[in-house]
Amino acid sequence: MTALAPVLANIDANLDSSLERLFGLLRIRSISTDPAYAAECRSAAEWLADDLRSIGFEASVRDTPGHPMVVAHHDGEGPHVLFYGHYDVQPVDPLELWSDDPFSPAVKDEKGHKVITGRGASDDKGQLMTFVEACRAYKAVHGRLPCKVSILFEGEEESGSPSLRPFLQANAEELKADFALICDTDMWDEATPSISVGLRGLVGDEVTIHAANRDLHSGMYGGAAANPIRVLAKILADIHDETGRVTIPGFYEGVEETPSQIKKSWDSLGETAESFLGEVGLSVPSGEKGRSVLELIWARPTAEFNGITGGYTGKGFKTVIAAQASAKVSFRLVHKQNPDKIREAFRAFVRERLPADCKAEFEPHGSSPAFQLSYESPFLNKAKDALSDEWPKQAVMLASGGSIPIAGDFQRLLGMESLLVGFALSDDRIHSPNEKYNLSSFHKGQRSWARILDRIAAR
Repeated sequence: MTALAPVLANIDANLDSSLERLFGLLRIRSISTDPAYAAECRSAAEWLADDLRSIGFEASVRDTPGHPMVVAHHDGEGPHVLFYGHYDVQPVDPLELWSDDPFSPAVKDEKGHKVITGRGASDDKGQLMTFVEACRAYKAVHGRLPCKVSILFEGEEESGSPSLRPFLQANAEELKADFALICDTDMWDEATPSISVGLRGLVGDEVTIHAANRDLHSGMYGGAAANPIRVLAKILADIHDETGRVTIPGFYEGVEETPSQIKKSWDSLGETAESFLGEVGLSVPSGEKGRSVLELIWARPTAEFNGITGGYTGKGFKTVIAAQASAKVSFRLVHKQNPDKIREAFRAFVRERLPADCKAEFEPHGSSPAFQLSYESPFLNKAKDALSDEWPKQAVMLASGGSIPIAGDFQRLLGMESLLVGFALSDDRIHSPNEKYNLSSFHKGQRSWARILDRIAAR
C-alpha cells in the first residue's frame, strides 16, 4: 500500500488534466463503419500512440486491411498483462436527437451526477483511457510500472472486427501475455464494481422441412399428405421437456454447475424473476425449473426459436398444406460446450424425428464457444479485492448472456485468459444519442486500475 497511496493521490490531483486528454480523443470522429471517416480513425490511432509514447511505452500504429491497430509495450518485472480496448465509435445518427454536438465533449450535471458527454465517452474511449491514466500516474510517481504491460487498441470493434483475428494470428508471439485485461463492460450499479467471468457462446442453425413437391389444397390432400409445418412444430416442441431442460442427447456435455458461493453472491444482488421480466410484461421464467433468473441468463445453456415460416402468412386465409416449413434456432452455450457438437446433435435430433416422405435441409448461421474464467484464478481474486477496496460495495463476479468475441479470441489464439473489468453503467446510452460516462466512473476507474496493477504485481 505504500507504493500505491501516492499513485492514487496523483490520480486525484490530475483529474482535470486527464479529462482534457480524454476530451482530445473524444473530439476525433473515429466512426469505423463509414469510409468517410477513415482518416479520422487513423488520427485516433496516432493520437493514442503519441500519448503512450509520452509515458514511456514503445508504441506503434500498425496497418491492417481496414483501420489500424495500436500496439504498445512497457517493460517491467513480474506478470505480463495485455490490455485491450477500441478507439472506434458508432455513428451518431439521428443527429437531431443529440442535445449537443456528439464530438464536442463536456462535463454536465445529470440527475445529481457529473457526467462526461459525447460519442465514445463510455464505449470505449473513456474506458480505455482509465487504464492509460493509471499507467501515467504510476510512471509519474515511481518512474516505472509495477509489472510488464502491453496494450492493443483496435479500430474496427464497432464494425465487426474483420482485421482483428488475422492480426492476432500474425502477431501472436508478440502479443501473448500471462493474461489479458478488457475494459469494455459494465458495473452492476454505480456503487458496485463487477468482473465478467463468463460469456455465453452461440450456435445458429436454420432447418427446413421438405415434403410434397408443391403446396397442396388442404381439402384434397389433408389427412393423407405429410404437413411440414406440423412435422416441424412437433420436432421443435420435443426439444424441451416439461421442466425446461433441453432434451437433445449430449447437449449438457461440458456444462458445469456454478459454485454455490457464486450463486449466493448473485442472489444477494436482489434481482428477481419479477423485477427482471416485469419490464417486458412477463413474470415467470420459462427455463430450467429451480434456477434463479440470473443463473438462467448467465450460466445455463439455452435453445431458442427465433423465427418460423411456412405456408400462407399473408392477410386473409388460404387452405394450403405447405411444401416446406423453416425455423431459425439458436443455442446459447456455456462452459465447455462444443459448438460443432451442438450443431451436429441438433441436426441428428431433427433427422431422427422425420416421418416418411420428409427430408431436412440445414443452413448454418455462425458459431462461437463460450468463455469461462476459472473462479479459482489468482488474477481474478486479486482484481476482486482491488476493486472492493476502491468502491463503496464489494465487487461481484458476473457472467453475461451475450458475448465479447475478443475474450474468446485471446483464449483460442493466444492461449490466455481475460479479466473483463469495466466501469460503464447500463444508462450510459452507448450506441444511442446523448452517450455519457459518469465522471465517477472515469475517476474511480483510473484508481481501480492502479489498484489492480499494484495487486497483480504483489508477490
